[in-house]
Amino acid sequence: MPTFNGIPTPEDGGRISVQNNKLVIPDNPTIPYIEGDGIGRDIWKASQRVFDAAVEKAYGGKRRVVWYEVFAGEKAFNKFNEWLPKGTLDAIQHFIVAIKGPLTTPVGGGIRSLNVSLRQVLDLYACVRPVRYFNGVGAPVKHPEKLDVVIFRENTEDVYSGIEFQEGSDRAAKLIEFLKDYGYQVNQDSGIGIKPISITGTKNLVRRAIQYAVDHKKKVVTLVHKGNIMKYTEGAFRDWGYQLAKAEFRDHIVTEDELWKDHNGQMPEGKILINDRIADAMFQQLLLRPDEYQVIATPNLNGDYLSDACAAQVGGLGLAPGANIGDAAAVFEATHGTAPKYADKDVINPGSVMLSGVMMFEHMGWQEVADMITNAIVKTIEQKKVTYDLERQMEGATKVKTSEFATAIIENM
Repeated sequence: MPTFNGIPTPEDGGRISVQNNKLVIPDNPTIPYIEGDGIGRDIWKASQRVFDAAVEKAYGGKRRVVWYEVFAGEKAFNKFNEWLPKGTLDAIQHFIVAIKGPLTTPVGGGIRSLNVSLRQVLDLYACVRPVRYFNGVGAPVKHPEKLDVVIFRENTEDVYSGIEFQEGSDRAAKLIEFLKDYGYQVNQDSGIGIKPISITGTKNLVRRAIQYAVDHKKKVVTLVHKGNIMKYTEGAFRDWGYQLAKAEFRDHIVTEDELWKDHNGQMPEGKILINDRIADAMFQQLLLRPDEYQVIATPNLNGDYLSDACAAQVGGLGLAPGANIGDAAAVFEATHGTAPKYADKDVINPGSVMLSGVMMFEHMGWQEVADMITNAIVKTIEQKKVTYDLERQMEGATKVKTSEFATAIIENM
């Protein structure tokens, strides 16, 4: 059996493989997990109990997940003096599917984001963030149920690519001087960042978004960008997105221009509308007309803002799952931070990890497990047995601990 980070993999676990671009899942897949920092310890324990119970109930013991811990963040640093050991990356590449809790990233100096590093090293180019409303949860808008979107956020480029030069450094000074030759006057006391957006990254992301719409019978895919200002990066994202849609999905799609030019605004039966919106206008649209949008494809920074803003509309990040998906691997993750002041207190909502697990099981084709977890979470929230973050937004709710929330979900399967 292979060994990663000096730890043998479980002998009773099988390995997920890929044949003809499709996952082949054994009945006992080994799935690496990263517990996460801070509250990660509490929410992972609760989530793992729910995952195991759902698999057992769905398949009567004929299938099970064999969990294999790998390390990143503070736990990795304490064990191996590395924030993101190579063995962890190798294990994820070997087993193809993994899941993780939140990881520490300091603001300002220090280590770079471990989440960003994972995405870039493993080329997990699509960050997929479904956002929906769970009945009964308090929300700051009148009709949170109208928002039901899946955001495809490009995951490896844009300002997250790590090309930055510190103010006062030789590199910053040289770049400022270089830009003068092209007529750009930049203050000498500036830090400098570079924003790459490529044809490859854009088309990989948009292809996956449109394919999702085809597979799930969605009617609208919206390209969100700031192309009116950044014409050769975000404007190009828009243009390349339309090119991809027409070249690879011609039989499935109609663009917004074509809708009015060729169809008098009447949507052809069975087609997917491809449209685009300026990023700042899209924030307003998602507040005022959220039911007009279903699948969103956008560059990295826009997607970061939009996905958190959408989650706030339906009650917060506690119920916001996420996935990082590439052609060779997928890592499913909680979308919130580590909240160290709440660590080991058994109070935090584990919903983000649990719903990320739902996405993982759907990715694996274990839909019965995904449905069982989702339905049980819905029922538990309707019974108003919730953790403190939801309890304070709901009238007549009963506040339960992280572990008690998991127990209630299992009982409702």
